[in-house]
Amino acid sequence: MALPERIPVFLLTGFLGAGKSTLLNELLSDPAFQDTAVIINEFGDIPVDHLLVRRGETTISQVSTGCLCCAGTTDLRATLFDLHCAASGGLTPGFSRVIVEMSGLGDPAPLVNTLMHKPVAGASVRDRTVDCAFHLAGIVTLYDIITGTVSVERHFEALKQIGFADRIVLTKTDLAKDPATRADIAALPDELHAINASAEVIDRQGIDLSRLFSPRPYSSVERGEDVAGWLALESALAAEARASSRPHENAPATRHGPGIRTFSIIADDPIPQERIRQFLAALQSSAGPGLLRVKGIVAVAESPESPLVVHVVQHAISDPARLAAWPDHDRRTRLVFITSGIDPEPVRDLFAAIISATPFSFPRLFRQLGSGLAAMVSGAHSHIANFPRRFK
Repeated sequence: MALPERIPVFLLTGFLGAGKSTLLNELLSDPAFQDTAVIINEFGDIPVDHLLVRRGETTISQVSTGCLCCAGTTDLRATLFDLHCAASGGLTPGFSRVIVEMSGLGDPAPLVNTLMHKPVAGASVRDRTVDCAFHLAGIVTLYDIITGTVSVERHFEALKQIGFADRIVLTKTDLAKDPATRADIAALPDELHAINASAEVIDRQGIDLSRLFSPRPYSSVERGEDVAGWLALESALAAEARASSRPHENAPATRHGPGIRTFSIIADDPIPQERIRQFLAALQSSAGPGLLRVKGIVAVAESPESPLVVHVVQHAISDPARLAAWPDHDRRTRLVFITSGIDPEPVRDLFAAIISATPFSFPRLFRQLGSGLAAMVSGAHSHIANFPRRFK
C-alpha cells in the first residue's frame, strides 16, 4: 500500500490506568485499522506495554522506553522518520495513520510542539521528511471515571492531557451501576468543559472507535489560553535547552516532580498464582495513593506457558487476564512500578518475602521506608501472617 501524501498522527493520552492499551487492542482488531503504525511510549525502564497490545500482520509497533516528553521530542521525530523510510523502501507494509500511545505520565505539550513544527532553513533531512510526511490530526484523551478527579487534582500531567484533547473519552462507565454514580457521570461533561470547552466528551461504551481516529486538522488555538501558554513555555524551554551545552540529566524528575519513580522487578522462576495475588494485595492496601501503577506479565507456576497480565491502578487491582501464549521469547516475570514517594527497595524486599520466601526483617524495612509508608509494614504483616511459612 502506497503512503498517503501526509499521514495523520494521533496522540492517545490518559493518566495511568485509564485504559489506553485496552482501547488500542480493540481498535486494532478492526480490519479497517490494520494499516496503522503504532508507537508505544513507556515511562518504565523495561518495556512491557508492547507485549499487551495485539499485533496484526500489517500493524507496525515501535517501543520507546523513557518518557517522550522528558527524554526529548527528537525520539518521536526519529521514530516517525524510521517508520516512513521503512515503508517507503518496501521493508515494511505501508500505513495510512500513526497512533502514538503516550505514557500515562506523558505531557502532550512538547509532542504537540514538535508535530506542529514549521520547516526552517537548514533543517536536517530527517526533520524535513517528518514535517512534509506527517501532520498532527487529533489528540484523544481517556478519562477514568473512578480515579480521574483525584488524578487531575494531584498530577498536573492529567490536567494538561485533558486541556490538549479534542476528544475526551470517559472510560470504565460500565462499572457504574447505581443511579447516584450515573448522575455523577452525567455531570462530567460540564466539569471537563470547564478545563477544555471545545473538546467533545464521549462515553466509551458503544462508541465507534474509528470515529475517534478519523483524520482532522488539529488546532491548538481552539484549546484555549492555557494550552497556548503551555506551548509557549515549551518552546522557550526547548530553545534554552538547544542553547545550553549542559546535558539534561534526570529529566523525568524535573518534569514530573522528584517523588515520581519508576522501577522494575524481574523474576526468572514461575510464581504460584496465589502468591502474586498476595503480593499485589499487600502492596496495594498498604502503599495507598503513592502506588500509581503496576503492570506486567507473570509466569505462573500452574500454567507457565500461559502467562498472566496484571494491572494495579492506585486503589484498584484488576482481575488478571490470561494469555494463550507468551507474546515474545522471554519467559520471565516482568513487573513495572510507577510510584510517588515510594522507594524501590522496600517493594523489592516485600516481593522477595512473599514470592521467594526470603527471610524478611521488619526493623530493616522500617529503616528503609522513610517516605511516609510505614503503614506498609503493618499491612504486609497481616498478609504474611497467613502464609504457610513463618518469616523472621
